Amino acid sequence: MARNSETNRPRKSVAEEIRLHFDRLTPTERKPAQTLLANYPIAGLETVARFADRAGVSGPTILRLIAKLGFSGYAEFQRVLRDELQAQLESPLTRQPPSEGDGQPRKKNFLNQFGEAVIDNIRQTLEAIHASEFDAVVDLLTDDRKPVNLIGGRFSSSVASYLYQHLHTLRPSVNLINGPQSGWRNHLLDTGRRHVVLVFDIRRYQSDVIRFAEESARRGATVVLFTDQWLSPVSGVARHVLSARVTAPSSWDSSAAMFVISEALISRVSEKLWPSVKARIEEMDRMLNRPSGAERN
Repeated sequence: MARNSETNRPRKSVAEEIRLHFDRLTPTERKPAQTLLANYPIAGLETVARFADRAGVSGPTILRLIAKLGFSGYAEFQRVLRDELQAQLESPLTRQPPSEGDGQPRKKNFLNQFGEAVIDNIRQTLEAIHASEFDAVVDLLTDDRKPVNLIGGRFSSSVASYLYQHLHTLRPSVNLINGPQSGWRNHLLDTGRRHVVLVFDIRRYQSDVIRFAEESARRGATVVLFTDQWLSPVSGVARHVLSARVTAPSSWDSSAAMFVISEALISRVSEKLWPSVKARIEEMDRMLNRPSGAERN
């Protein structure tokens, strides 16, 4: 599980490393790993003793986990987590790339360079998602007895809307939570244990989206989080987490990998529900193509 600082690829976050190699951890080591993912990255910024107490394990177990993740010691582990915490707070202003007028060489073939970075994001994202986690989300979405709500933040709402448009075609009882926040409470009133809530939240994480997710979980709903490599605080209440790499050679984050996850879900859900999907699409086509009464006369 060595860190990939020896390559030109962006280093994986600690959360990505844990999810990528979770199966290699012992049952005892998985306890602090799960504790960290549920309280990311705060649990790892505490002392070894406090982290161990929170996870219900011994201090040596924490240190064995840290070593398996490729760190030379707890100090290095915490330094990386602090760097990640700083990255979570970055705005487009602090990520502004140097301009050519700042003495930087002119970028050659920028489109290809940008594309390569996004492709690498997608590759690393898919490598880090466990098949069992993906399949569990598919199972939730193919159970049409479970109503599905989707909600996203300022930019991630575009991905939520994209997935909604497809799921709404594939199966019944799918709702997109948007518009004024005052209307969100009405959806929460009707949210219960049968509901699945898909939450899209990337840095800088939105407090209103986090509150909606937390209240949904409190009411018994199953929360599925779509987030970046640093994990939204929603991970603390999410049953399932699908994280995507969002960094790009730009002041702005990239949603390409998150769209790929969404499209993979759309494809798999469609396959598993195909008889009913086919019937729904045929009925929609019939309604769209059916002549009106005036035209029939």
